[in-house]
Amino acid sequence: RTLLWLGPVYLAGYLGLSGSWVLLGLALWLCWGHNRRWKRDRLAAAFALLEDEREAVCQGLAARHLPAWVHFPDVERVEWLNKVLVQAWPYFGTIMEKTFKEVLEPKIRAKNVHLKTCTFTKIHFGEKCPRINGIKAYTKEINRRQVVLDLQICYIGDCEIHMDISKFNLGVKGIQLYGTLRVILEPLLTDAPFIGAVTLFFLQKPHLEINWAGMSNLLDVPGINVMSDSLIQDFIAARLVLPNRITVPLKKNMNIAHLRFPIPRGVIRVHLLEAENLVQKDSFLGAIRGKSDPYALLRVGTVQYRSKTVSRDLNPIWNETFEFVVHEVPGQDLEVDLYDEDPDKDDFMGSLLISLVDVMNDRTVDEWFPLSKTTSGHLHLKLEWLSLVNDQEMLNEDKKGLSTAILIVYLDSAFNLPKNHFEYSNGDCGAKKIKNNKYLKKMEREPSSFVLLTVGNKTQKSKTCNFSKDPTWGQAFTFFVHSAQSQSLHVEIKDKDRDSALGTSVVCLSHLLKDPNMTLDERFQLDHSSSDSFIKMKLVLRAFSVEEPDPKRVKIGVNASKQGPVRVVEKSGNQQKSASTPKPEVSIVPPVSKDSAPLESLPEKDSREDLDVNGSSAAPSETVASLNETERQQNAEHHPAAAALHTRAAVVPTLPVVQELRIAPSVTSLGSLPSSCFELSSSNLDLHNGTEMPLGEIQLTVRYASVRQSLVVLVNGCRNLVPSSNRGVDPYVRIYLLPDRRWSSRKKTSVKKKTLNPQYDEKFEFFESLEDVKKRTLDIAVKNSKPFISQERKELGKVQIDLSQEDLIKGFAQW
Repeated sequence: RTLLWLGPVYLAGYLGLSGSWVLLGLALWLCWGHNRRWKRDRLAAAFALLEDEREAVCQGLAARHLPAWVHFPDVERVEWLNKVLVQAWPYFGTIMEKTFKEVLEPKIRAKNVHLKTCTFTKIHFGEKCPRINGIKAYTKEINRRQVVLDLQICYIGDCEIHMDISKFNLGVKGIQLYGTLRVILEPLLTDAPFIGAVTLFFLQKPHLEINWAGMSNLLDVPGINVMSDSLIQDFIAARLVLPNRITVPLKKNMNIAHLRFPIPRGVIRVHLLEAENLVQKDSFLGAIRGKSDPYALLRVGTVQYRSKTVSRDLNPIWNETFEFVVHEVPGQDLEVDLYDEDPDKDDFMGSLLISLVDVMNDRTVDEWFPLSKTTSGHLHLKLEWLSLVNDQEMLNEDKKGLSTAILIVYLDSAFNLPKNHFEYSNGDCGAKKIKNNKYLKKMEREPSSFVLLTVGNKTQKSKTCNFSKDPTWGQAFTFFVHSAQSQSLHVEIKDKDRDSALGTSVVCLSHLLKDPNMTLDERFQLDHSSSDSFIKMKLVLRAFSVEEPDPKRVKIGVNASKQGPVRVVEKSGNQQKSASTPKPEVSIVPPVSKDSAPLESLPEKDSREDLDVNGSSAAPSETVASLNETERQQNAEHHPAAAALHTRAAVVPTLPVVQELRIAPSVTSLGSLPSSCFELSSSNLDLHNGTEMPLGEIQLTVRYASVRQSLVVLVNGCRNLVPSSNRGVDPYVRIYLLPDRRWSSRKKTSVKKKTLNPQYDEKFEFFESLEDVKKRTLDIAVKNSKPFISQERKELGKVQIDLSQEDLIKGFAQW
């Protein structure tokens, strides 16, 4: 072994090579060994987690290693299913060993002449079986004739598979696989077996690591390992990752074509507008910070687009538009990653993950999103959900050059493809000259064909069917269409071995407009081919439609602090009247007498009934005055303590009628119209002031933003605060999301000088999951910004809100 190590050194000296070659070889060998040790260590750590999950969790394992059921209560922990898998795994291994020897080995030998000696020498699937970390079942967002399950698959296997090819030993010794596998059971039937078919696919590319053995260890060499891993993942994605599916029929004569290739749910149009306050990644001499050259990567599923690069700008403006086909909702998300372009390695600048379910419900979202995994930065996106409709009137060409429709091509099969090799040019066909016997043998065998589909400037390629004149592809492709009246689909069948055309076909999309359903399902005659050569395809054209958002759905965004007009709904019989009021502002009125009570002490029921009696949409001040006049004496009798208490303040703010009815100001998302508002119900909050006398009130608007995955707290303002000194107070609001009392998690408003009725209109966000937020408590305190050595009381008042008792999706706003 020592002689083998020193052999390359001696050989380099004998040939007179530079010593740098020896150093380069040594560096490659060290990197290869490091990669091997790193992979073995991770496999060992994964085995340790698999052996004793409880102990690993107790040792403070990172949150990303925890199973899904820890983070998401709707993901069920199915330990009973894992026990079944453990019992059945040895029998499954026996079946797979037999399949490898009897089915897979003959197919590998038939692929190529050099693979005729392929033999599996060892097949052992090990003792470790796949594990399901959690299952999520969908019941509300799906069809009633189907069952949709998301399985969190984790396979840390000690399998060993070795094969010999021409005296070379190749093999695998350990596999790690993580991913979310979606299982769709449809259609549900009224007779046995009760399920028509099972469809399987991964929502995203699964994470895969292979520990190689034998000569396959060369795949761990730096430079080669990245390429080999990506090739294997692309091979899996081409068969098992959306939009690709595996559909297994469970009932005889079941037509599964529409199950394998369903029409997409819609299209998401992403307008990448601009960003601001991005982190500085470029530096000069490692000390002087410079500007960055940002660009964005946008992904939905396996489709990825890259934006242009904006040079030397931390507030870049892109104004680019991208379109993605969405096949599964819920399930698919929009991922945006920002990078700083560098000559060597691009620096990460932040990321963003947006649930497409919320975009589909909101229809249009125009918002500034905060970037995660970074210290600063916001990204401005406009998202449009485009529904697919069967309406020819919506196929008008877009003035901005955007797509107006989508073409779905179901490529089925071809018939009677020619064996002979044809070349065509300008419509003329001519036989290829036979140069030698070797070429003649190639012509005699069946063609290995694939299909090129082109619409506009986009071309997609099908898989290759080997040695068949009647190939069956069974694939689906999608194309964006700008003008259905003028564009065409170009189809070209080519032979892989000879790189020649076996036939072509051109289908004008205007032919689809003659059909009421905009669908063609037929055989198309191939040009430049045999007279009886056909290709079978199904073409479906669907127009884009931007539907109006549901007015009952509440939307929230970063512009929540910018309050627009508020819609007041007054119900009288079957009629409804609405009135818009301006942004609430505090107005000063003369001091009230002891026999008058402020309006907020009115019972909510009485104030609503009084409004119904009036039946008019009067101005806020007039309505407040009338309510105050009619109820003043009665409330002074029923609430003498409250009436006397509020005479402490010199002035009492008069609030708009909207707030007296406990209707909140609008918390709208960007992209919604200024008049898009919603009505929030009142919520019974428990006040914990520590004293019997009230210390004032604070107005809060709280809601969970599903699109941003955050709890949004809008601090509107305070009123009737109790001064802590004669010099006045400078109040500000401090917020904690208990039990987290870390200084970094503390939120704080600005300080308002010398006022007992401060108005803030400031918004704060806590980026937590909805399930986690419902277990927390919102701790809000109003404090006085006192001098450093002052003896004044700092805390002016405090309120705690138990979020588990609130409907956070709908939200609430209340004093």
